[in-house]
Amino acid sequence: MANLRETFQEIDSAVSDDPSKAQGTEAVYLFNLDGDESGTYHIVFNGDKSYAAEGEADNADCTLFMDSNDFMKMVDGELNGTQAFMSGRLKIKGNMGLAIKLQSILASYNKARK
Repeated sequence: MANLRETFQEIDSAVSDDPSKAQGTEAVYLFNLDGDESGTYHIVFNGDKSYAAEGEADNADCTLFMDSNDFMKMVDGELNGTQAFMSGRLKIKGNMGLAIKLQSILASYNKARK
């Protein structure tokens, strides 16, 4: 199983190689993750200029706060983002609609990964 940094590197490769899975989404997502592998990461969806990277992002449209283990489960499709939010395991600041859309985008990349 990949660690958090490797997972974001995989996400970066996936969104850079095939931005079509996020077609129609232009947004900056910021992830503030705590727990075993704490860190701050961001994903920018902007057509052919989409990428993921470690660190803060200016002007995030949607910021997600969660435990790094829960994030890994969400990326792997083992944890539903809506359920995580409803149970308090995920907190969202900013555009809630983008947060909901992120789940389907990550799921489409996850299917391609497997």
